Amino acid sequence: MNKLVILMRNSFLFISFFIIMFSLGFLEAQKVPAIYVFGDSLVDVGNNNYINGTFAKAILPYYGIDFPTKKPAGRFSNGKNAADLIAEKIGLPTSPPYLSILSKVKNNNKKNVSFLGGVNFASGGAGIFNGKHDSLWRSIPLKEQVEYYSQVYEQLKQQIGASKLQNHLSKSIFFVVIGGNDIFDYLNSMDLQKKNTPQQYVNSMASSLKVQLQRLYNNGARMLEIAGVAAIGCCPTLRLKNKTECFSEANFLSFKYNEELQSMLKEWQLENKNISYSYFDTYAALQDLIQNPTSHGFVDVKNACCGIGELNAQLPCLPSSNICTNRQDHIFWDPVHPTEAVTTIIVDRIFNGPSKYTSPINMKQLLHESIAKSLSPFNFLLLLGLVVTCYYQTKTI
Repeated sequence: MNKLVILMRNSFLFISFFIIMFSLGFLEAQKVPAIYVFGDSLVDVGNNNYINGTFAKAILPYYGIDFPTKKPAGRFSNGKNAADLIAEKIGLPTSPPYLSILSKVKNNNKKNVSFLGGVNFASGGAGIFNGKHDSLWRSIPLKEQVEYYSQVYEQLKQQIGASKLQNHLSKSIFFVVIGGNDIFDYLNSMDLQKKNTPQQYVNSMASSLKVQLQRLYNNGARMLEIAGVAAIGCCPTLRLKNKTECFSEANFLSFKYNEELQSMLKEWQLENKNISYSYFDTYAALQDLIQNPTSHGFVDVKNACCGIGELNAQLPCLPSSNICTNRQDHIFWDPVHPTEAVTTIIVDRIFNGPSKYTSPINMKQLLHESIAKSLSPFNFLLLLGLVVTCYYQTKTI
């Protein structure tokens, strides 16, 4: 009897070990392989540095003052931005800017470059609409970013084949942060205001975004993190329009756009049922920090840390600007963009946030859902059988 008990215990230990190794191996195989980023200055990691003739570049002091290199790094921030911090959450390096990769290919005469590790297509100043092509503030609008991605998709398909590529992309995150500049454009254009009511304009924004999301889907995107527009009327540059208080017209546009965006995403998912997405309510998250600053460690919710003039917002952050001594207690880094401290809280909420800020799920749940979907019926039954076997082994010992 003792020998039988020992044998059964040894069997139990062996099966337990097998289950653990199987589970760990499976989870490792399902790890997010890449992040593909689309958007504006909130997630640009240096693409604009490679656009000739544009002033929309974060290349001057004091940008990057809190970045690991302590130098300007193409981020419109004092430190890391959301693209960096999301990558850290997932355990990946920051996806490199697409134009920097093209530059290296051109300068080093490299023909075969892999984009499997992720790419960042975002561009400071970009919008859902075509934006500023002919001015000194040129950026890469979303349509053009998606076109760049389509070229990457075709190159990857040639490199590894359509089946392997789809498996890779279905486990990758597509991170989209766009829309704020379109609202700035509407507020600054009498022509746009004459042609569109606010509701018509935000409807057009949402429908135009849907077209680009569908293009991403057609080229392999299945798992998306999509951020709404923040309460941009509370940024320092727009507070100047309302005696240092939040500019309600801008916040109204942001709020209405986010409503349309959420409605569009629900509709889009019904049309493409193998899509998983997480929407983040940037508006509510930023408002919480502005309305309850001390509970989050902030002191100044109105002034830019770096800038010139009233609220440090009459001119952008320049080498001659005033700069605050404690970036950690400011909501805004420059007249438009948040500090790294704010972005860190925002990214924490994107990843782990409650339904107050995320819907229908947060990013962490999005990743878990992806793993569950990719678990084949055979593997599921095998894992279930091993668990049941272990259970009955313990009951009989």
